[in-house]
Amino acid sequence: MAANEQLFKKIFSENSRKICHLCYGYTGDEDAANDLMQETFMKVWQNLDKFRNQALISTWIYRIAVNTCLSWLRTEKRHPKDELTDNIIENQVDLPSEKNEQVALLYKCIAQLEENERIIITMVLDEVPYAEIAEISGISEGNLRVRIHRIKQKLTEIYNRYERF
Repeated sequence: MAANEQLFKKIFSENSRKICHLCYGYTGDEDAANDLMQETFMKVWQNLDKFRNQALISTWIYRIAVNTCLSWLRTEKRHPKDELTDNIIENQVDLPSEKNEQVALLYKCIAQLEENERIIITMVLDEVPYAEIAEISGISEGNLRVRIHRIKQKLTEIYNRYERF
């Protein structure tokens, strides 16, 4: 049991920031993201003995987090695009610096992407290796590269619409 606890602490310390970031990408709300991250790691703890080492543990954790976020969105019939945009604008009022405004705008643009596009681009921003993103999303690495290119083009178009104002 102590070995499992030690392993879990290591897994948590290595993955919690990225999982929280992923959850924030879905919710746009820091509290909800923290709740979803905690729920994800509760599931990791409960199922740690079921992990079969067929993939990286971080890949397994990302899948749990994505499913947890999607379930949260479905059960509450939330509309992340509207909520995310509103929450980002509210949360950025206290932080007027140009960099924070750019980050807020980036998340506002990401919020307008499809769910699977948000998952992929969030992992790219977290510098998750392409091979791992491909495994998590269930597509080939070549297809992933094409999708990332298209997502970046789409984000650029969305971003440019905001730049005109």
